[in-house]
Amino acid sequence: MDRVLLCAWHRPGTWIITNDTIAEFVRQFPERFVGVAAGNLEKPVEAVHEVERAVKDLGFKAVRVLPWLWNRPPNDKYYFPLYVKCIELNIPFCTQVGHTGPLMPSEPGRPIPYLDEVALTFPALRIVAGHIGYPWTDEMIGLAWKHEHVFIDTSAHAPRYYPPQLWHYLKTYGQDKVLFGTNFPQLSWKQCVQQVQAMNLPQEIETKCLGENARRVFRLD
Repeated sequence: MDRVLLCAWHRPGTWIITNDTIAEFVRQFPERFVGVAAGNLEKPVEAVHEVERAVKDLGFKAVRVLPWLWNRPPNDKYYFPLYVKCIELNIPFCTQVGHTGPLMPSEPGRPIPYLDEVALTFPALRIVAGHIGYPWTDEMIGLAWKHEHVFIDTSAHAPRYYPPQLWHYLKTYGQDKVLFGTNFPQLSWKQCVQQVQAMNLPQEIETKCLGENARRVFRLD
């Protein structure tokens, strides 16, 4: 494991992990860690200013919002200022698709129509959709195929349990669109990497999945 994305967390009403806390970890190990910003979604002006500070002053490479946490799908008006700022700063918007593990409504995680509408409205926005969209994985694959700047990250799912259609997409026409993730500490880095390697993918495709796609999308170089 060469590089790790560390995510700040803001939930309704409070910070869980601040951008400054993440920035301190990144400062200690700048060749290892990459910061991903968060903000208060329900205060859009405040959120935009905080994300801009995180990118320009702290060196963060993306912003992340979990729709289920706010019970607002990604086409909600509260997100739109963040999308514009992500385009201006040339950073990806990271989110979650699929059902929720916590006991919260899963509907905000449906890729279609919510994320599809975002990609249509903001075609220049790089969108990284985490958790593979299960049980709507086919919808998520459809969006990644349809939209140039929509990507799938595999976090929170052990590779041995990826749906067959995701493996097919990764091995064929989606080899540039799938980014490996673990959601550590929920899943072990070592075990997840070993499970990908056990699939005996062509070396070029394995290299893209395990790192090169993420380097390109997050502009880590």
